[in-house]
Amino acid sequence: MNPQEIEIIIIKYFSQSANMDDLDVLNKWIESPENQLIFQEYVKTHFAITLAMNDPDITVIKNELLKEIRKGKKKESKYRIGTLMRYAAIAILFLGIGFLMQKNFFTNNSDKELIVPQKDEITLQLENGEIQVITAGKKNKVTDSKGNVIGNQNGNKIVYDTKTPLNKLAYNTIKIPYGKRFELELSDGTLVHLNSGSSLKYPVAFIAGQNRQVFLDGEAFFDVSKDKKHPFVVNADNLNIRVLGTHFNVSNYAEDDVTDVVLVEGSVGMYQTNEKFDVTKNTVLEPGFKGSFSKKDKRINTASVVTSTYTSWMQGGLTFRNMSFKNISKKLERHYNVSIETQNTKLENELFNASFKSNESIEKVLSYFNDVYGIKYNIKNDQILIK
Repeated sequence: MNPQEIEIIIIKYFSQSANMDDLDVLNKWIESPENQLIFQEYVKTHFAITLAMNDPDITVIKNELLKEIRKGKKKESKYRIGTLMRYAAIAILFLGIGFLMQKNFFTNNSDKELIVPQKDEITLQLENGEIQVITAGKKNKVTDSKGNVIGNQNGNKIVYDTKTPLNKLAYNTIKIPYGKRFELELSDGTLVHLNSGSSLKYPVAFIAGQNRQVFLDGEAFFDVSKDKKHPFVVNADNLNIRVLGTHFNVSNYAEDDVTDVVLVEGSVGMYQTNEKFDVTKNTVLEPGFKGSFSKKDKRINTASVVTSTYTSWMQGGLTFRNMSFKNISKKLERHYNVSIETQNTKLENELFNASFKSNESIEKVLSYFNDVYGIKYNIKNDQILIK
């Protein structure tokens, strides 16, 4: 792999847009001691960017970046410096407002082990950017970057219960790989069920006087703890979902044209992130309804649905409604942790409605599509070819 290709993957990694294949490539590349040193320079630059992005003074951003890059100027080639500067410029566009960083991360951390997660591991990114691997089924204490206990893992669930008073928000980000699901109990008692291939960014502890806001990529079911003084807001890219206390499902996968919100109990408001919530103007769902936010034209359509159809994934079920086979393939990859190649372009655009019970094998799912469409497929380990 040439330097430009690995550079792109590293940028995607820090901007949280790397897929499982990217992580696999990065993990193999970083096995080299020489590449570990290169990666450390990216880490330092990334920390400088994320720290500076929390300061409104643009000169701080420039000064922090130049300071870090100049430290290694005599040791690095012209190519490496140019690469880092390109990364700095691109990463600012990717990252937006970063998580809060501490300045002591600009010290020499070469004695610390670099962690690049395997593509089938659950990972937890701490407030300082450090990544921890979460082994499902274990019992462990969850600590912050300073070693303070902020929660406990018991099996496939982490419960946050920080005793350390906070005067500003500190975020964790959990990423669930393909083929796995996980649960979180946030510091306010809100329960979150995360589907495979999803990530959630959330505060270690919520702060009095501020909304309880989290950021979702993928799919999750929320059982929100009631607190009238502190509305709970789920950010799904350009859509906000605002609640006080309720049960609802949000599906916000990248391949889908819409973000779906299905309300089981309570009430939720849907509005764009560039708007302020107004109950008289924004879409408010009632139980048993689905709100679909179009990522293209930003409109919200509502419809009455059977909610259990859209929450069956928590028990391992699969449901497809008026969905193209191209999107279905992506969801099957995520659910079963497999790779699917479709050579039939006509099939990719066909729309299907189907539901599968929990623990159905991938063979049985493909057998269904063979029955209704006559597809030909071949399964070899975790590779599936559809002709």
